[in-house]
Amino acid sequence: MLEADAIERVPTGINGFDQVAIGGLPAHRPTLVTGTTGSGKTIFAGEFLARGIAKYDQPGVFVTFEETPDAIRRNFVSLGFPIEQWEAEGKWAFVDAAESKDEEAAVVGAYDFGALLSRIEHAVHRIGASRVVLDSLGAVFARFADPGIVRRESYRLSSALTSLAVTSVITAERNSEYDGVSRYRVEEFVVDNVIVLRNVLLQERRRRTVEIVKLRGAPHRTGEWLFTIDPREGFVVIPLAFLGMPSTTAASTRVSSGNAGLDRMCGGGFYRDAIVLLSGPSGSGKTLTSLKFLEAGVAEGERCLGFTFDETREQMRRNAAGWGIDLEAMEEGGQLQVVCDYPEVASLEDYFIRIRRAVMDFQPQRLVIDTLSALERIATPRALLDLVIALGAVVREHRITTLLTSAPTSRFTPVETPSIARELASLTDVTIALRYFQNAGMIKRTVAVVQNRGSAHDEAVRQVSIDSDGMHIGAPVATLDDMEAVGLDAPPWPGVIGDDI
Repeated sequence: MLEADAIERVPTGINGFDQVAIGGLPAHRPTLVTGTTGSGKTIFAGEFLARGIAKYDQPGVFVTFEETPDAIRRNFVSLGFPIEQWEAEGKWAFVDAAESKDEEAAVVGAYDFGALLSRIEHAVHRIGASRVVLDSLGAVFARFADPGIVRRESYRLSSALTSLAVTSVITAERNSEYDGVSRYRVEEFVVDNVIVLRNVLLQERRRRTVEIVKLRGAPHRTGEWLFTIDPREGFVVIPLAFLGMPSTTAASTRVSSGNAGLDRMCGGGFYRDAIVLLSGPSGSGKTLTSLKFLEAGVAEGERCLGFTFDETREQMRRNAAGWGIDLEAMEEGGQLQVVCDYPEVASLEDYFIRIRRAVMDFQPQRLVIDTLSALERIATPRALLDLVIALGAVVREHRITTLLTSAPTSRFTPVETPSIARELASLTDVTIALRYFQNAGMIKRTVAVVQNRGSAHDEAVRQVSIDSDGMHIGAPVATLDDMEAVGLDAPPWPGVIGDDI
């Protein structure tokens, strides 16, 4: 509990949510969770109960108005929650308020809340529950045409739950993502705490967010926070679920980038736990650098993991073979795992879960993501930044040397992308820029180490050539004195470079 926070909290145990709530939900109070269809209300509510039992040994009562208990048991089995076992142990109890739904639907305004509250009270006392979930009130309130009745019954329900001294979650529907908090626009006024779940359609893609609208008397983080629903891990708030992990001692050992020239520019290679951002337009050498980085790791006996979003596996193997790198042999040897995919087949949040799961399962010492720019096709810049923040927490915890690549929109125009490239650079330890320039009717390449935290590095902008043996870093480009031409932005086009390089 924070010093200024006099409200007792109940941790939900939901991945990342307690960091948003700064400790959990206020104890002994009802919290309204609203959202449109498919926004994750039932998952949130069910996890509140399940994780309360699994993590804190706090029994709970689930009051269902729509789904049957059997359906809820089945839906939560995939998350590893043994609801039937908990029922047998007296830790979980259902109050099935859906049984008489069809029968009473025709009697508008005749729902007996008194009987429902008696059933809830009995279940709470029977198992000693400290948590209660009601999912969802919309099925009941749909019977009342008068918002005044909805408000009165909401207040009655909220007061009854408070008198039971339980911490409760009440779910309710919304009509749209950004038009009011609840369907009847009154429910939020009779409870102390309101959480909104959104499932926004943006650029033909769904993006889930959670926002705490109010926790009366209790501080909390504001704004919308990205979350996903993972089939194995359930409700996961990104990136907060992965921040605050135990810090590890910063590595002082170095690993090779796979290019001796680049190692020298970086002061002797990358630190073992470094996150490296390699920025450059298409064809400038990002994939080659990534492959050499992986090859160097395998040569040192390390496990290496690569995700590529621009090429198929066959293309990647062919291109690698052209530089003398046998990806197939490295994969068959068990030291390399490569995942090739198109970003459009999943959401950004799903990709983060996949990458994290691969890291946990394969335990690599090196990781490559090639390229972040491809992921920007399916996500907003803010969402991509959240992914990188979360990914950074995961790889730093496991001291994985990580190489991220990004590309400008155009090969020749001074347009910056990903649009968050500068923010990404601030999250990484090493920033390397590959660029093109024009010289004497030829297109040539440069490389510059823009930043290298905690280490001296070569500040020269050096010319780069690529042949069948790989990338070769040459002498400084003496007359290239426009810093923007070698930093994170694209070079001026056409370039004006002297002939003496």
